[in-house]
Amino acid sequence: MNIVILTGAGVSAESGVATFRGPGGLWEGHRVEDVCTPRALFRQPELVHRFYDERRAKLATVEPNAAHRALARLDAEWPGELLLVTQNVDDLHERAGSTRLLHMHGELKSALCADCGERRPWKGPLPPASICPDCGAAALRPDIVFFGEMPYQMNRIERALAEADLFVSIGTSGAVYPAAGFVQTARRHGAATLELNLDPSEGSLWFGESRMGPAGTLVPAWVEQLLAE
Repeated sequence: MNIVILTGAGVSAESGVATFRGPGGLWEGHRVEDVCTPRALFRQPELVHRFYDERRAKLATVEPNAAHRALARLDAEWPGELLLVTQNVDDLHERAGSTRLLHMHGELKSALCADCGERRPWKGPLPPASICPDCGAAALRPDIVFFGEMPYQMNRIERALAEADLFVSIGTSGAVYPAAGFVQTARRHGAATLELNLDPSEGSLWFGESRMGPAGTLVPAWVEQLLAE
């Protein structure tokens, strides 16, 4: 059986990572429009770079939780095809041990050259106008997919969804496209669909089954059940 899993902010929230949209549309005290759009980067590069520098530094204070560890166990033990697609930009899935993984919205621990398009690992602060080692342009920016930009590896994701026997969405709001449409794509190709979420998402009606509760409880139980079967 081929499995595609989509994870969102609800998976990392239990580790202390702030969810994308907080009260009043704020993200760690900022409007999303002020820190996650190409226009924001152009108009306020210092604010945008500082915001992601702070989030990158905060990764050192959080650890993978039971949901991350259960998905890593499934990755290691599942004999069929498996692809874990995360909307999260933290590194908690990797630190838990997941390897069949892609970050569709970018990564905090990566820098992108806006001039040549190269991506490279990055750990510390990333000041505006940092120099790209590949092309020499002063164009390094956070490797985050901003609103209005195309998520990474969409062709690979679409192929995996077309071949999936099971699509599972974990900890997502169902509000951000194109990820919110993955369940419909999977259904069109005949996959069974399962939602594991703290509350019903905006796309709950599309899932064949929904289980509500904390990811740290639901995901280990589901993985245990799946491996036992």
